[in-house]
Amino acid sequence: MSYSSIKFINKDKSDFFSALKEKIDDYFINNSLSKTGGNKMLIKAVFMLSLYLIPYFLIISSLFSMAGMFLLSVLMGVGIAGVGMSIMHDANHGSFSSKEWINKLFSYSIVLLGGNIYSWKLQHNTLHHTYTNIHEVDEDITGKFLLRFSIETKLKKIHKYQHIYAFFLYGLMTISFLVKDFRQVFHLNKKSTNDLIKPYPFKELINLITGKLFYFTFIMAIPMLLTHINFWQWLLGFMVMHFTAGLILSIIFQMAHIVEGVEQPLPDEKGNIMNAWAIHQLQTTSNFSGNNKILSWFIGGLDFQIEHHLFPNISHIHYRNISGIVKSTAENYGITYNAKKSLGHAIISHTKMLKKMGNELNFLIREKEIAAVDLMVLEEA
Repeated sequence: MSYSSIKFINKDKSDFFSALKEKIDDYFINNSLSKTGGNKMLIKAVFMLSLYLIPYFLIISSLFSMAGMFLLSVLMGVGIAGVGMSIMHDANHGSFSSKEWINKLFSYSIVLLGGNIYSWKLQHNTLHHTYTNIHEVDEDITGKFLLRFSIETKLKKIHKYQHIYAFFLYGLMTISFLVKDFRQVFHLNKKSTNDLIKPYPFKELINLITGKLFYFTFIMAIPMLLTHINFWQWLLGFMVMHFTAGLILSIIFQMAHIVEGVEQPLPDEKGNIMNAWAIHQLQTTSNFSGNNKILSWFIGGLDFQIEHHLFPNISHIHYRNISGIVKSTAENYGITYNAKKSLGHAIISHTKMLKKMGNELNFLIREKEIAAVDLMVLEEA
């Protein structure tokens, strides 16, 4: 179904988000804290960019054997994931710094990863964050090659095995940037016929082409000109680098919305979601591994996805500290706060979801109906 517009209608007139926002604001005021990242983010940016760029310059130095270059390519892939999750992500949400020019500067780090700012902001900031887990609008669950993430996606025989092959496809995530951004120009213009987004500007199309030319000069032309590697050796390193990055990024992002306990609400025929936006975010998002501080630091606090979806304008360095406020407030309003115990538990839950999605047509609807019946039985008892 195509929607001309989507509106969140709070039929219960809940004041959950206003109460939560007041508590969060009080936290920052009482602790004299800025909601943005500040110097901590600048230090982190230097580390993450070094993790990506130092191996790059070591490769083009021609001081290493092919085996050494292979390992450096893996390290570059880890660096891509680190920059994407910890630097580019906050910068494009405007939460990296209180200074807009610093946010804009570090938002351009996506060009070094092969992506495009404008396309990413439309797909992620506007569509994913606003219309989370809504079929045909949130591209994170819709239109995936050989993968069924949405219960509205047609079930095919191949999906029966998606819990087996999915993680290989995840490794192709960042490689898809090379063509996905151009394909999105068409898709985004198509979506602009409704009120969800605006047409893709010609200026941004020029920026897209320019950015891709810069990226291929940086990642392909310079290494091949300055080293002894041939095209096939370069291609192997390129694929290894992107597969490493894609696998890390996909695992982290899929654990937030394609796990047990999350929902996939659909608008009615008028395009209305019968819920408040903030409650919708809690119902469609899950946290994981909040106790692993090292992992949390590397992945830009994305183990606290609930906090990120509710407050994307707050830097990830604060998510751990405000998570207790969000959880307690949600529980006070009778709203489920989805959280897995660890990354391992989240991966297991995600795999189970992939298997269910690949074998059953409407299992989410059935499970919700079963839960409603169980609740009625408990209430009667």
